[in-house]
Amino acid sequence: MLSAVARGQWGWFHPCARLSVRMSSTGIDQKGILAERVAVVTGSTSGIGFAIARRLAQDGAHVVISSRKQQNVDRAAAQLQREGLSVAGIVCHVGKAEDRERLVATALEHCGGVDFLVCCAGVNPLVGSTLGTSEQIWDKILNVNVKSPALLLSQLLPYMEKRKGAVTLVSSVAAYFPRMELGVYNVSKTALLALTRTLALELAPKDMRVNCLVPGVIKTDFSKVLHGNESLLKYLRECLQMQRIGEPEDCAGVVSFLCSPDASYITGENIAVAGFSSRL
Repeated sequence: MLSAVARGQWGWFHPCARLSVRMSSTGIDQKGILAERVAVVTGSTSGIGFAIARRLAQDGAHVVISSRKQQNVDRAAAQLQREGLSVAGIVCHVGKAEDRERLVATALEHCGGVDFLVCCAGVNPLVGSTLGTSEQIWDKILNVNVKSPALLLSQLLPYMEKRKGAVTLVSSVAAYFPRMELGVYNVSKTALLALTRTLALELAPKDMRVNCLVPGVIKTDFSKVLHGNESLLKYLRECLQMQRIGEPEDCAGVVSFLCSPDASYITGENIAVAGFSSRL
């Protein structure tokens, strides 16, 4: 199966085992806090997902990155590998069962197992009201943003439970403070908060943890509708306690911590990285 979809060094998959954890030229100990662990990160060729993949790899993990487009996977994998990080790349549309199956099979074949799942993939194909959204758009948003993390985890569970794995879902501060123009996207990200706590309850007997990252306005291409508007950007800066828009790297360290042994007694938490208190 894998031989049919692999396309060599710069094709669909870039083997994670062929690079050391870190290049010695960095002057950093090659044994990071996540050394020899394996992380699968969806939606990880740009923005928050890319920053998370980079940080996990910098902290010692072998990381399997993925996104929908071949050129994005190639570019991101090549960039991280140039940094001496142990990274694999494969094309995966998380809303498609066959792509999820290929992602799981590839991680197991080339990395031997999976310790961490980080679900960053998300879509928002419509800027508009909830009641004005077609059934087709409803299905697309819920399929990718809510269903796919649960379905992918169910496929990985037999392998992750052997290693007492950890899961991080990625929601949005829109779950706490919905914006009218984001409609169904707000709903999907709110559902992830409940999914986190439900999965944490179900997986606790297996000594597996599930937490949720809740980013605020982070400077990515995905959030250009917010930070790309100068008047709105000025308003946001005035409202934020931190007085700035977040960067993807602001989220990455939190996820690395949640994957680490330091977070071994933390589960079912929705952790906001938003520049202000989510309880305001």
